[in-house]
Amino acid sequence: MRKVLFYIICLFLVACSSDGAWVRVEGNKFLDPSGNEIVFRGLCFSDPVKLIHQGQWTERYFEEAASWGANVVRFAVHPGNINSYGWEETFQAMDQGIEWARKYGLYVIMDWHSIGNLKEEKFTRPSYNTTWEETLRFWSTVSARYKNEPVVALYELFNEPTVSEPELGGCTWTEWKGMLEQIIDVIRSNNPHAVCLCAGFNWAYDLTPVAQEPVDRPNVAYVSHPYPMKREQPWEDKWEEDFGFVADTYPVICTEIGYCLSDEPGAHIPVISTDVYGEHITQYFEKKGISFTVWCFDPHWGPMLIRDWYFTPTTQGRFFKAYLQGGETFNR
Repeated sequence: MRKVLFYIICLFLVACSSDGAWVRVEGNKFLDPSGNEIVFRGLCFSDPVKLIHQGQWTERYFEEAASWGANVVRFAVHPGNINSYGWEETFQAMDQGIEWARKYGLYVIMDWHSIGNLKEEKFTRPSYNTTWEETLRFWSTVSARYKNEPVVALYELFNEPTVSEPELGGCTWTEWKGMLEQIIDVIRSNNPHAVCLCAGFNWAYDLTPVAQEPVDRPNVAYVSHPYPMKREQPWEDKWEEDFGFVADTYPVICTEIGYCLSDEPGAHIPVISTDVYGEHITQYFEKKGISFTVWCFDPHWGPMLIRDWYFTPTTQGRFFKAYLQGGETFNR
């Protein structure tokens, strides 16, 4: 009974928002504050602390993202970096970034950027190390700090759940679903408006369990990271089977896509491909109404969109810049 009452209160608060300024979920679509469908198409930023240390967390960074045609940017907040730099210092920098995002008409995805098994607290590298308690602390802090900030529209609860490696231990979908619902409850206690993004297993690629066990909370969307080598060509039928079918019922946003040529810096499994992947993935997303952000608007983290801090595009950078600037279905 308490759970039902909690859902009713959350939905009531969303419906009665005083300013009506929030992005929300309705059916399988994202709706903007005016009630029109919005498809998010944008860029993944690298970690804010990395950018601060390199002198690149600047207004120009956000201005360039907007000039490429993005309507959303993703802040990849690594647990190791926020702990080394300081939580308040990192959040103050992100406050400024959110102001720049607003200035240039960009929404923000706040991403808790860890890779591994949160249930077992085992991760693939030290920068991703976190705990269940720290994860709840992060989302409690975000949801309280930005509860009146519609620019921070999307909360990506955990970047890439990875439980298939023996050294990382096990976690069932039912267990993961329950953890996501607990995080959402913490967020909703502060901010009932936030759209919560829920990733599947296999480095956030596989959403097949959603068919039988969707997350039992309102105002959620699902995340997949369909890099080109996750499946062999032809891709479309496999994408439909692995994650695309979810977009028939719920919003889907692929918060990481991207590729690079085999001889380019940053080439590694599973991102090696050519413009053929770019053409196929964008056409598939248009057909399905799927949103996306491309990894990574940084000259160091592959697959890179830019070669340098003059924002010279890489191979995929040229493709996605042209697409974002010229797509007829692109919403701003």
